[in-house]
Amino acid sequence: MNSKGVARISFSSLFAVLLLAAVGFGFLFRQQLQDELKLYNYTAPLAIADVATQDGFQPNVRRVFYVNHPVLQDKLSFTAACPNGGGEKTIILGCYHGNQNGIYLLQVSDNRLNGVSQVTAAHEMLHAEYDRLSSTARQDVDAKLLDYYSHGLQDQRIKDTIDSYRKSEPHDVVNEMHSVFGTEVASLPPALETYYRQYFVDRTKVTSYAAQYQNEFSSRQAIIKQDDDQLASLKQRIGSIEAGLSGLQGQISSRQQQLSDQRRNGDTAGYNDGVPGYNAMIDSYNSQVRSVQQLVSQYNQLVATRNDVAAQISELSNALSTTAAPITQ
Repeated sequence: MNSKGVARISFSSLFAVLLLAAVGFGFLFRQQLQDELKLYNYTAPLAIADVATQDGFQPNVRRVFYVNHPVLQDKLSFTAACPNGGGEKTIILGCYHGNQNGIYLLQVSDNRLNGVSQVTAAHEMLHAEYDRLSSTARQDVDAKLLDYYSHGLQDQRIKDTIDSYRKSEPHDVVNEMHSVFGTEVASLPPALETYYRQYFVDRTKVTSYAAQYQNEFSSRQAIIKQDDDQLASLKQRIGSIEAGLSGLQGQISSRQQQLSDQRRNGDTAGYNDGVPGYNAMIDSYNSQVRSVQQLVSQYNQLVATRNDVAAQISELSNALSTTAAPITQ
């Protein structure tokens, strides 16, 4: 039986093939390899693990979150890591360093602002995930985000937030939409809700946190507006009564002079006839003075209440501010 010779593969040729295979493998799995290196010997601090659990991150998303070695920081450390608050315009304080180089969150101790760390973590995680999208996937989700912004978004605060990003970061607006819509808008079109399910087991957990601590501000701002409207009304009523008192005081002085003249001139009948009307004017004047005093007391009490609420807003703002600048009352 005849047989054909089998060609030999040289060592150099085999090495070249293996090298090309290794390069190809490295290219395809480069991100996974980088992730493994960053996660080597990494254990998430308990507070960070708790945030990831509270946000309901999908398992693969929790991994991406940890790849960025997220940290909760005090104001001094946070300011160094995230100058200008990370440039964020929304109700969160954190920053993401591009190319999976870190997530930094401001540590907020005020219990009234429970949820700020959770929303901030989710917001920055979405920046990290947006970084990882392929060009095709990014084009697809960008189109959905822009369509919702143009035709479906109703929340004025969110619109104002995006408009602020348009001015400060015109090249990253859609990236910010990706994070803001995913964490702060409770109800999105079905296509976007489906998209965000790859990141959250239950996205409403995050949006509920956002609504919860945003309400700490909005509810107090509503009280202040209501108080300011009532103060303006009280001030108008006080001014109106005081103007009436001024006119009535002139009438009383004139009637008093008339009665004095009648008595001096011996017009006893005219004097006696005029006294009841004079006394009624005095009673009316005193009654209106008491009304003004009550209104002034009510006004001052409302000012104190209003300023107390304004002080609470200032405290909340200071808790979220790296500069702790007070709000003018």
